[in-house]
Order: sequence, then structure tokens, then C-alpha cells
Amino acid sequence: MSKLYAGLAIAAVVGMVGGLYGYSVLQGGNDPFAACRGGQIGGGAIGGPFTLVNGNGKTVTDAEVLTKPTILYFGYTFCPDVCPMDNARNADAVDLLESKGYDVQPVFISIDPERDTPEVMKDFAANLHPKMIGLTGSMEQVKAASLAYKTYFKKQESEDEFYLMDHSTFSYLTLPGIGFVDFFKRETTPEEMADRVACYVDAAKGLAKN
Repeated sequence: MSKLYAGLAIAAVVGMVGGLYGYSVLQGGNDPFAACRGGQIGGGAIGGPFTLVNGNGKTVTDAEVLTKPTILYFGYTFCPDVCPMDNARNADAVDLLESKGYDVQPVFISIDPERDTPEVMKDFAANLHPKMIGLTGSMEQVKAASLAYKTYFKKQESEDEFYLMDHSTFSYLTLPGIGFVDFFKRETTPEEMADRVACYVDAAKGLAKN
């Protein structure tokens, strides 16, 4: 499984490098968030419109969900270890940010709509963090959102309902009016994530004043 995630990470990073090139060109090589990045990768080719279903069964768009700084993660509720740990880390970072006066929301998008109904997502998200928004939808809607964020997922073969899903494991930071700005790897700690998110939020406020 570790080899799988390593391969997925390499593929995702290659795509993000292209995004960074495009972002740098658009910005004339002047990245306003350079001081916030954990590495040389990030930028404009990732993210975009999506239409999904929230825990109340209401169809929502990205414009309705991503109204504040958001940490976005793609996974599924039946995931035995990776997704719960990653979502819990994101929730911890949100709490650290709140203690410093930053209002950031965690969002969890299911890549397993066959099992992850709106009700399941609502309960799962509420158990992780009161601010967390759980989203699901039709397989077509989920695939479109996954494609927008350059994520990967695939259902493993199984003869019963206890199948597992292969999937990429990055968390994405989006900012209102800007969109995707950076991603976080699994090994990023809640403290590191909180510090970097705060840096981005402060930098975005600086841009708004100019």
C-alpha cells in the first residue's frame, strides 16, 4: 500500500509542478505566498467548480461551500486508518487556528458515494469537528470534483460490500476569491499546518488591502 501512495504522490506532484509554472507566469514570477509555502510546489492549475450534496441532502456548489479559508480532503468513511487520521489532523489544525483568531473550516469530500450517503457523511463529519462539512453526491459529481483537484481514487475489487478504495491523500488549502493555494502531505503536523494556513490567510489579507 505504501508503494501505491508513493506512486500517487509522484503523479500528483508532477501535475502540481505544471500548476506552479502557470501560476508563476500569471503572477509575473512574483508569488505573493512564497513565504508560506512548504516547498516549491503549488499554484493555479488545481481546483475549480464542483456540485455535490451536503449532509442535509441539499445540492451545493463550491461557491456555497468554500466561503472561508478551507482545508479540503478527499477520502471515504469506511477507510480503516488513513482518512480518519488525516481528517483528525485537519480538525486539530482548525482548532489551533481558532485559538489564534483564524476562522478556517475543514471539508471532507467522499470518493465512495455508493456507501457514503448524505446522512453518513453528516454523522462522520460531526464526530470529527463541529465545523467540518461532509460532502458526497453521484459518482459523476464526485469524479468531477476529484478531477478538478487532480486527486486519484479507485475501488478495489471485492465480492462483498466491505471493499476498500485506493486514493491520494493530500489536503488542499483554498482561500475565498483566490481558490487553491497549496497542499499538505500526510506527514505535516497540525502545528505546521496551522502555521502555514495562518501565513496564507495573513498574506491574502495583505493582497486585499493593496
